[in-house]
Formats: sequence, structure tokens, C-alpha cells
Amino acid sequence: MRKVYTSRFGEIEVDEQKIVRFKNGIPAFEDEHEFIILPYEEESPYYFMQSLTTPDLAFLLTIPFLFFPDYSFELDDESIKELDIQNQENVFYYSMVTIPNGSIRYMTANLVAPIVLNGANMQAKQVVLEKSNYTTKHRLFPETAKKEG
Repeated sequence: MRKVYTSRFGEIEVDEQKIVRFKNGIPAFEDEHEFIILPYEEESPYYFMQSLTTPDLAFLLTIPFLFFPDYSFELDDESIKELDIQNQENVFYYSMVTIPNGSIRYMTANLVAPIVLNGANMQAKQVVLEKSNYTTKHRLFPETAKKEG
């Protein structure tokens, strides 16, 4: 177990086997290589991906298929090789979530750059999808936005 201080959660103990490792960091955060994924709340569709080196850095994530059942893409061969994916059953997909102006009803998910995690070895990568119809700002609750807008 490793003790880590975070600004959001205070001091937490992290199981070394649950550390998510990004070999090349994340775009715009290339120096960030180790994270832990923590549930927002029990039974919640949201997670925090907390940096283990920067106490203030945590990304809000969700599993994109919960909000976008038709979401699909083909993972490129380079990413499969880099993450050493042997079995699709061990692969987890997350999307980063943005809450514009703190308004939950306008939350968006980045579907053009999913986080792909090989649960077998805890290696991860944010994959930028080439030639995609997805965007970085897909509304999680489009019907709410239409009613309000």
C-alpha cells in the first residue's frame, strides 16, 4: 500500500496493484503517469481519476456506454500493442466529463478521446480517435438541455 495525499480526498491508501499507469502521460499532462480510479459514490456512474503525484489533479470520468449505448470505435493496432491487450474482457473504457460553469445538466463527455485501460496489467492510454464523428463535448443529458434551452 502507498499513502498519497490528495486535495479532494485527503490522505488515501492506494493498493499498488490498482495503480493505473499511462506510459506517455495524458495529452496536456504528459508528466502525469500514475493515477487511481475512485468511484464518485457507491452505485454512481461517475469516477475520479486522481493523480498520484499532483494532489490537485483529478479528472471526472464515466463509462461512455452508460450514456451512449451506440458508442463504438475500433482500437488501433498501435494502442493494442502498447497496452498489451490480449483479451477484450480485460479492457475498460472511460470518457472524461466536463461540467461547464458547474451546471450538472450541461455535463459533456469527451467521446473523441476515450481512456482505454487494460485491467490485466493496469496500463492505460488516452486514445485520440482519427476520422471520428464524435466530439469532445457530447451532452450527457441532451433532453434536459433542450427543455432548458
